[in-house]
Amino acid sequence: MITLLIAATLRMAIPYILATTGGTYSVRVGITDLGCEGMMIGGAFFGVIGSYYSGSPWVGLLCGMLAGVCFALMNGVLHITFKVNPAISGVCVNLLSTALAPLLLKLIWDNESMSPLVNNFSNFGNTWLARIPVLGEVLKTQNILFFITLGVVLVAWVFMFKTKFGLRMRMVGENPVAASTVGLNTVAYKYFGEVVCGALAGLAGVYLSLGQLNMFTEGMTAGRGYICMVINVISGYNPLRTILGGIFFAFFEALRTVVQSTAINANFLMMIPYIMTLIVIILSARRSLPPAGMGKHYDD
Repeated sequence: MITLLIAATLRMAIPYILATTGGTYSVRVGITDLGCEGMMIGGAFFGVIGSYYSGSPWVGLLCGMLAGVCFALMNGVLHITFKVNPAISGVCVNLLSTALAPLLLKLIWDNESMSPLVNNFSNFGNTWLARIPVLGEVLKTQNILFFITLGVVLVAWVFMFKTKFGLRMRMVGENPVAASTVGLNTVAYKYFGEVVCGALAGLAGVYLSLGQLNMFTEGMTAGRGYICMVINVISGYNPLRTILGGIFFAFFEALRTVVQSTAINANFLMMIPYIMTLIVIILSARRSLPPAGMGKHYDD
């Protein structure tokens, strides 16, 4: 049962880690990551669309990431160009994505709640990875997106903290006025951060529909985009720490799945991830502050 719990935890942590890492890019340029939920929904739905019409989950992955970028650009145009409050623009993205998915489900498949089954990413159950002693029992339930996620996090950490471009991006988030004064194109950096956020949140959605499942169902993100905001807070907006935050919340989600056949009330088990979210917010919110330039523009 321990091995099963570990495997389920790692599997369920992937969408949290991907979306939170994307949100880190957004926050580091001074834009709240409230729109991640909508970007994940868009990624999950259009990932299925891509796989349905092409027969390839890789095409679905590309479509899902592009969808996430489109929703992120919508958020960017509202906030960066027209200077709409980022919380409002993020809510707009979430509401649009939530309404668009069932509408397109109805128009394309005449079903408002779920899509047909499509080709998805297969796990490592029949590969050499599954035959590795001990570790194979965990890896055989994963798929290629597991390793892609690890690569994404590593690249994000190196970019943000080991390159001059990452330093400049963080400067834009801390003080866009000062960044503009020294010649940085703050608008370009903000759009860059938002685009990467959309791509990774879209990839997180693709994992839900093509990694864990092989279809899209309404409400499948289950508020994970909002939980990712909490993970970002407790991780100090550091990509490497998002792994620990993602695993923390995924553990309680996996625990609900593994012990759902016990005498514990199923409704209580479903509440566990959200109860932990509230507890973590209360304990850590005051100790982790976002960049000082959150919501500010170069001409403020």
